[in-house]
Amino acid sequence: MALVLLSCLLLGSVLVEGAPSGDEIVYMPGLAKQPSFQQYSGFLTVSGGIHLHYWFVESEADPNSVPLVLWLNGGPGCSSLDGLLTEHGPFLIQPDGVTLEYNPYSWNKIANVLYLESPAGVGFSYSDDKNYKTNDTEVAHNNYLALKEFFRLFPEFTKNDFYITGESYAGVYVPSLAVEVSQDPAINLKGIAVGNGLSSYETNDNSLIFFAYYHGILGSQLWASLQKFCCPGGNCEFYNNPDMNCSLRVQEAMHDVYSTGLNIYNLYEACAGGAPGEVRDNGDHIMVYHPAMLSPKVSPHWNRKLAALSLVQKPVHMDPPCINSTASFTFLNNAYVRKALNIPTEVQQWEVCSFDVYQGYGRVYQTMKDHYLKLLNTMKYRVLVYNGDVDMACNFLGDQWFVDSLEQKVNEKAKLLRILGFLMPWGKPVTFALHIWYLTAL
Repeated sequence: MALVLLSCLLLGSVLVEGAPSGDEIVYMPGLAKQPSFQQYSGFLTVSGGIHLHYWFVESEADPNSVPLVLWLNGGPGCSSLDGLLTEHGPFLIQPDGVTLEYNPYSWNKIANVLYLESPAGVGFSYSDDKNYKTNDTEVAHNNYLALKEFFRLFPEFTKNDFYITGESYAGVYVPSLAVEVSQDPAINLKGIAVGNGLSSYETNDNSLIFFAYYHGILGSQLWASLQKFCCPGGNCEFYNNPDMNCSLRVQEAMHDVYSTGLNIYNLYEACAGGAPGEVRDNGDHIMVYHPAMLSPKVSPHWNRKLAALSLVQKPVHMDPPCINSTASFTFLNNAYVRKALNIPTEVQQWEVCSFDVYQGYGRVYQTMKDHYLKLLNTMKYRVLVYNGDVDMACNFLGDQWFVDSLEQKVNEKAKLLRILGFLMPWGKPVTFALHIWYLTAL
């Protein structure tokens, strides 16, 4: 599925020779057969002593003629290697934490893919001063500087068509970075793609209440109270509603969604890890499962809990809710794997998400509407927004409302993909609905 989505977006291009040989991955542990394509792992150093780790996989097709795609996972504070090893990378980590298996739907079958661990403090990325407090605008700028460094190290890719993609909180990362990149004619930006992304806290929170009710998560009595106190005149406002009666009912609804063990990334799957907001004392460390895209305004007690945890005299680890990252943790912290990836021994151990980054992160933007309009109004860029229908963290209805608010023309071909169980080119039926909005400026 992810491969088809990428195909919706890409065009081709040409390039010349080059690449930092010291960053090349010459042997990949865990594979029964080594790959035929080249791949690189190293650090992109930007101002302020920040070193962002990247893993770059060239395309199985002709790298000279296919696009370059940047992938960013969200969080904020979660590693893009999760996307590589568990979603659409060339090989996928197996439950034993040792073995890799080739992914038949890898994005690098049709594109060169750059996975960037950002911001500093995430995964293997670090800063010299170990200060990992940052915010949306700083992350966008540092990611831009990292891209400039990448193109300096890999000048042969400067002429390739370039796309910025990501999911979840990368709904903020992607468009904010794209606006900055769009000001640089040396980077051949062609478009962006955001999957199940956070585009607006207001639309995400408002739509989640409807999503929860119509999926049977909220009872009829709670729904009646929400309608009574939050929907005067029939216009519902669940987000940041000043009415205390409404606010209390919204908190109750959010509790039913986030704190009852449901898998917020896939409503119909079991919750393999901890529930959102859950805190476990695992003896030598504290494990925290962050509450995904829940607006800080809706759950102020979460910020107080984070502040209290920062005072605990134990290491605090953070994972996405309902996700078991044990296999990836085991694999990426293996000494042989770290050596293969050119990771110095003094660099911290890899974790899927960083508590330090998440706890100190400054969320500058409440909506990405202005960023999208800046890109669309240039009439130069392709913009793809896509959602699966069972993700509650960034639900499809909220992104649909956000796309509607842009008042742009929606590509008619994309509308045809909004069906249940449509067939992929390889003939495999999809078992859930996929909502795609491919935008062009009016």
